[in-house]
Amino acid sequence: MNPLRRKRLLIILAILAGVSIAVGLAMSALRENINLFYTPTQIANGEAPVDTRIRAGGMVEKGSLKRSGDSLDVTFVVTDFNKAVTITYRGILPDLFREGQGIVALGKLNADGVVVADEVLAKHDEKYMPPEVTKALKDSGQSAPSATSQPAKEG
Repeated sequence: MNPLRRKRLLIILAILAGVSIAVGLAMSALRENINLFYTPTQIANGEAPVDTRIRAGGMVEKGSLKRSGDSLDVTFVVTDFNKAVTITYRGILPDLFREGQGIVALGKLNADGVVVADEVLAKHDEKYMPPEVTKALKDSGQSAPSATSQPAKEG
């Protein structure tokens, strides 16, 4: 083989190896940092991975909010009107957090089927609901009272 061809071939192989390593590292980082959304039904059916960061959302059941008297621990139940899942959280809940409204919690599912959240997101006004929660409620045949009343467009 010609020395010039051999040098070109080695350069091309080195470039391909470098690109392959870079793509592999990027895919690995993406796989570790992705937060998939799961409904309470999916979590109750065992479809959500244990000890992996997930997003869980639905409607907060009325009467399910329990606050610890001596700490910032909060426990509440989220439902998609088919199944329900318990969520625990340590911290201050958002100002707009209320029972009967949609939320999304970010955290890990433990072996007991309880989501241990490190972040809780509440809807920001009376007409908004996170898209994942809206879809999950629609799939279950339910609809949230605030999700159905949308203002008419003017203009």
